[in-house]
Amino acid sequence: MDTLSSAGLGARRNEDIALDLLKFVAGTAGVGKTAVPSTGFTGASGTKPEEHVNQLLALYSRCLKAVEGKGPEKEAAK
Repeated sequence: MDTLSSAGLGARRNEDIALDLLKFVAGTAGVGKTAVPSTGFTGASGTKPEEHVNQLLALYSRCLKAVEGKGPEKEAAK
C-alpha cells in the first residue's frame, strides 16, 4: 500500500517522457514522413517503411538516453 501512495499519481516514467519527446521531435523535424512530390518535380523513390521504423527507433533510443541523463556528452566523460 505504501508503494502506491509513494509513487504519486502524477509521476511519469522515463519511457513515457521519451515517447512524448520522440513525438515532438519527429513531428517538428518531419522524421518518418514521406515526401510528397510537387507538380513538375519527381524526386527519388521514397524510403522504405523499414527505414522509417529504424529511424524512429533510433530516435526513441536517443530520446530515452537524453531523459535518463545519459546523453553523448555524459558517456564521453566516462
